[in-house]
Amino acid sequence: MTNCPMTFHSIANKILAILFFCLAGTIAYADDSKVFPDKSSVLVNDYALFLKPGEVNALEQKLVAYNDSTSTQIVIVTMTSIGEYAASDYAQQLAQKWGIGQKGKNNGLLILVVKEPHDFWIATGYGMEGNLPDATLKRLFEEVVKPNFKQGNYYGGLDEVTDAIMQIMSGTYQADGKGRKASGNRALFIFVALIILIAVFSSIAKRGGGKGNGGSGGGGFLAGALLGSLASGGFSSRGGYSGGSGGGFGGFGGGSFGGGGAGGSW
Repeated sequence: MTNCPMTFHSIANKILAILFFCLAGTIAYADDSKVFPDKSSVLVNDYALFLKPGEVNALEQKLVAYNDSTSTQIVIVTMTSIGEYAASDYAQQLAQKWGIGQKGKNNGLLILVVKEPHDFWIATGYGMEGNLPDATLKRLFEEVVKPNFKQGNYYGGLDEVTDAIMQIMSGTYQADGKGRKASGNRALFIFVALIILIAVFSSIAKRGGGKGNGGSGGGGFLAGALLGSLASGGFSSRGGYSGGSGGGFGGFGGGSFGGGGAGGSW
């Protein structure tokens, strides 16, 4: 029995096979690194072009104001494709890479929309999981996001779900030196205070009734002015937060994510 010496062609084929597998691995690694975009300087990142420019601006302004008044960072990212990643894994990794939310508070949230194959996921930072458990996020997707998205109303779905998230989170976090808390308790306090003020001014007006209507008019005007001031600038009912500084987004704070979230396909 004789040994067959390796021919030049067989050696060349083996070398080519090794080079092919090495090259394929390198390409796959490079493509994987490109799947995750660089850290953004805005809160609304419509890479897949689901939204009109005006819609992007409206969402950005709302989320920046919310960040300014509460320190909670809600980020929207739309992607055409995320390769072989599951939406849940991709959202968690991207949120962690960007450091969404504040360090120590971990009050960041990422809303991911994938064009192909129509995936949606909300990933929550550690500090958000108590107020936004997976079951609540799943309900928001099924009842708010999915119906809008199925009709092609992407802006409506994102606008409504961010409003719902803000309402749930109302009063949970307060930015240092920014904004004012505007929870339901504060609104109740304002209402009771107004009733007391109106009663006091009415009493003053009755005591001065013998001198004409001047006292009544003055009390009514002051009460009306207080009511107008509180109604116009005292608090905002939408989303449960008061208006922020109106400036641009200042950057992510290094928040951490632990796997919480929910979503689905539409």
